[in-house]
Amino acid sequence: NLEFFGAMLIQIGIFMILATSFNLIIGYGGLMSIAHPIFFALGAYGSALLVQATGVPVPVGILFGVALATIASIALALPSLRVSGDYLVIASIGFQLGLLQIIKNSDWSGGPGGLTNIPPMFATTGAAAIWRYVAIVAIAAIATILIVRWLVSGDYGRAITAMRDDEEAFKGLGHDAVSLKLALFAFGSGLAGLAGGLYGHYFLFVTPEQFEILYSAAMLTMVVVGGIRTVWGPALGAVLLQFMPQAINFVKLPSSVTGPLQGILFTGLVLVFLFLRPHGLLGRAPGAQAVAEEDDPIEAAGR
Repeated sequence: NLEFFGAMLIQIGIFMILATSFNLIIGYGGLMSIAHPIFFALGAYGSALLVQATGVPVPVGILFGVALATIASIALALPSLRVSGDYLVIASIGFQLGLLQIIKNSDWSGGPGGLTNIPPMFATTGAAAIWRYVAIVAIAAIATILIVRWLVSGDYGRAITAMRDDEEAFKGLGHDAVSLKLALFAFGSGLAGLAGGLYGHYFLFVTPEQFEILYSAAMLTMVVVGGIRTVWGPALGAVLLQFMPQAINFVKLPSSVTGPLQGILFTGLVLVFLFLRPHGLLGRAPGAQAVAEEDDPIEAAGR
């Protein structure tokens, strides 16, 4: 029906934002983190709680969720990146698990039962409201993709490539690698917060289980299947991977089986693509150069 189709389009758009922003962090930035779902959660919970408590307009709440996710990402990444980028993996695991435990065991978040009665974006319901929300999410998703495309092209994109491929040479040219990594991580996490706010104010209900580490595997699968370090690949991966759970649901397996099965499929797809087609569906074959790498990136970064 119309409501189901609209919800599917909205969910696809939200995961396009998540996959594209995750690709900015792990693909273009080369920053290994599994905490992306928790920034998604911070956007959803932060926006919902602010609008519930103060009655501010929903767009203001969503902007607050974006700011909250961005600030939290800086608090996570800054100490880790100053020591070593490798510590970001360990720190992100602890941050993800720790914050989820706080959400699960707090009254303000609704506890393990989840947060209900989230205010909707529109006061009215029906087909018109659904399609308006579809349009908002579509605009946000396309804007996210185009902004990331702009970021990773030109001189700035070559600087990102140089930092990722040879950090010592990048530093030798007088550039601050930590600041660049932090900026990429914060911006990508803020976009995850945007996705969270959009999610919460449409579905009007969020639970901690929706932001578990399994969703890190789902986002990574979208990026790898579509094409890591490509602009449109993660968006394609998001579309494909959103249809997979629907296909599994048609089999009508018990809920205790479908969750682990999705995790196995996500992990299996990542392994298959890493071995058989590591550049993904839209990625260039090995030996081909991306647009942002037409020149020597180290030389370009020093210009």
